[in-house]
Amino acid sequence: MAKTNDAAESHYDASGIQVLKGLEAVRKRPGMYIGSTSSRGLHHLVYEVVDNSIDEALAGYCDSVSVTIHADNSITVVDNGRGIPVDMHPTEKLPGVELALTVLHAGGKFDKNSYKVSGGLHGVGVSVVNALSENLKVWIKRDGKEHYMDFVRGDTTTQLTMLGKVKEKDTGTKVWFKPDHEIFTELNYDYPTLASRLRELSFLNKGVRISLKDEREGEEKEETFHAKGGLREFVQFLNASRKVLHNEILYADAERDGIGIEIALQYNDGYNETMFSFVNNINTHEGGTHLTGFKSALTSVINKHLDKSSAAKKDKELRLSGDDVREGLTAVLSVKVKEPQFEGPTKTKLGNSEVESAVKTFVNEWLAEYLEEHPRVGNIVIEKALAAARAREAARKARDLTRKKSALDVGNLPGKLADCSLSDPALCELYLVEGDSAGGSAKQGRDRMFQAILPLRGKILNVERARIDKILSNEEIRTIITAIGSGIGEEDFSIEQARYHKIIIMTDADVDGAHIRTLLLTFFFRQMPQLIESGFIYIAQPPLYRVARGKEEYYAFDEAQREEISGRLGGADGKTNVNIQRYKGLGEMNPEQLWKTTMDPATRTILKVNVEDATLAHQLFETLMGDEVEPRRAFIEANAKFVSNLDI
Repeated sequence: MAKTNDAAESHYDASGIQVLKGLEAVRKRPGMYIGSTSSRGLHHLVYEVVDNSIDEALAGYCDSVSVTIHADNSITVVDNGRGIPVDMHPTEKLPGVELALTVLHAGGKFDKNSYKVSGGLHGVGVSVVNALSENLKVWIKRDGKEHYMDFVRGDTTTQLTMLGKVKEKDTGTKVWFKPDHEIFTELNYDYPTLASRLRELSFLNKGVRISLKDEREGEEKEETFHAKGGLREFVQFLNASRKVLHNEILYADAERDGIGIEIALQYNDGYNETMFSFVNNINTHEGGTHLTGFKSALTSVINKHLDKSSAAKKDKELRLSGDDVREGLTAVLSVKVKEPQFEGPTKTKLGNSEVESAVKTFVNEWLAEYLEEHPRVGNIVIEKALAAARAREAARKARDLTRKKSALDVGNLPGKLADCSLSDPALCELYLVEGDSAGGSAKQGRDRMFQAILPLRGKILNVERARIDKILSNEEIRTIITAIGSGIGEEDFSIEQARYHKIIIMTDADVDGAHIRTLLLTFFFRQMPQLIESGFIYIAQPPLYRVARGKEEYYAFDEAQREEISGRLGGADGKTNVNIQRYKGLGEMNPEQLWKTTMDPATRTILKVNVEDATLAHQLFETLMGDEVEPRRAFIEANAKFVSNLDI
C-alpha cells in the first residue's frame, strides 16, 4: 500500500481531535478498558498502539509498522504514518499528542474527517496504554520536525520538545512503553500471541508490512508479515494443513453503498466449516449482519447453481441447507464500515442492517458469475454439498438418539451416568472420567449433591476427521451429548438446555490421558464451541505424587514441588524416611484421595478452557488432529525441545 498525499484528505491536525474527559478511572478499574490485568490485558496494550498505526494505513498514509519486544518486556511500536498532531488544540490549549495520550476518548477516530474508517472499538486507544504504563515515551516526525514527550503512569513529565529537523518526507510515530508492575499480574509477553495478531492484521490490510522482533535473551527472533494478496493469503494460511478441492481461491474486493467488502474462500476435503469475519479489522466472534448476508447469499447462489445441474434433474425437490453448502468451507469476510454499531456482551457482533443488504447483494452477483464462468469449481462445490446433505439425513436419525424429551426428563439419560441430586445447572458439575476404574473411585469420592460422573471407555472418535453422521453414530459421543443435554449442531444446540455449567475433563497423567483429553477438546471446539465460549469446559489437575512421612502427607503437582516437600519432610540431612508414591493413573487413588486432591472445590485446582485466538486454535487443532501428516511432523520437530517427560 503506497502512501498518499492528497491535500484534501490529509488535513489532520489538533482541531480534528474531539475530547471526552477523564483518565483517572483507567488505573482504578483497568479491566473495564483492557479486559483484564493478566496476560490478555498485557497484550491488549500492544494491540491498542498498533491499531493507531493500522488506522493510518486504512486512511492510506502508512505502509510499514514495526513492533519490538525489548529485553525488559518493554515495547516499541514504530510506523511511517502522518505522525500524531503536535499543534495546539483550539479549545483545550494543549498539543494534540498530549491530548491523545492523557485524555480518555481524545483522538482523531471521533472526527470522521481525520479517519473515514477506524479499527478502534471503544476509542480509548493509546491514552489507556499511557495510564497503565510505568513510563511511556513518544517521538513524532511530521512537517519536517521531530518532537518528543515523556509520561509516567499517565502524567506528563516533560513538555512537548522539538528535537530537530528531519526531511519533509520522513513522517511517523514511535511509541515506547513499559507496562506497570503495579497494575499487571503478568509482565512477560508471549511472542506467538503477538505474532498471530500481527499476521492477521497483515492479511486484513494487504500491502502493509508489519514486523515483529524479540530481543529477549535466549528468545531472539524476528518475522515480517506482508500479505500482498490480502485475504487470499489468509485462506491459504488457514488451509495449509488441509487437502483443498480446488487450487484457485475465490476472491473479491469491492465497495458497495460506501461499504468496503473483501472476501476470500476455498473448499477443502474436511467436514468442518472455518469462517472468520471482521469489521474494520475487529474480529467479530459473534458474527452479525455482514456474516448473515454472506451466509444467506452463499446458500442461495449454490442452490440456484444446483437447479441447473444434472443432479437437480434426478431430484427436483432437492434443496441444500446452509450447513450443507458450508461443509469444508474456509472463508474470510472483511468489511469496512464508517460507523459500525456493535451488539452482544463482548461488543463483537455487528448490528448495521445496511451492511447485510450490501454484502448479500454483492455476493449474489459476484459468486453467481464466478460459478458460471468456472463450471469445474461449481461442480466440485455441488458434489461436496450433496455429500453433506446425504450425511445430514443420516445424522438426523442418529441425532434423535441423543435428544431428550425435555430438560427435566432424566428417563433417557445414559445408564453409566451417575447423576447428581441438584437440578440447577449453575450448581452442577459433570466429570468426564477416563476408564471404569477411575470412574468408580470418582463415584465413591464425589459429593453426590452437585457432582455427576460419566466414565468413558477408551478413546472417543477424532471428530476432526469425521462427518457429523459418523460422529453421532459413535456411542461414547452420543453418551456425552445426551448427558449434557444441550443438543449439538447450529440448529439443535441450546446453551439454556445444558444440565451442567461445569464440565470437567479428568484423565490420567500419561500419554494416553493427554490424547483422550485432546480428543475431547477437539470434539467440544468443533461441535459444541458454545460450551467453551460460555466458560463451561474445565480440565482437572490431579497430582502426580503423594509425598508422606509417618502420618504427614502432601501432594505434589510437579517434580519441583515433590522435591521441595521431600526436602522439608526429610529434614536438613534429607535422610529421614520419606515415602513417595507416583500416580500414573487416577485409578491408583482411593476415593478419599481423589476427592481431596482433585474434586473438592475447597482444595482442587481446575483449569478453565478458553479460546484467546480463534485463528491460532483452528490451526492447532487442524495440525494435531487433521489428516495431513507433514504439518504435524513439523509441529513435533519444532516443539520437541519443550518436552521434559514424554510419558508422565
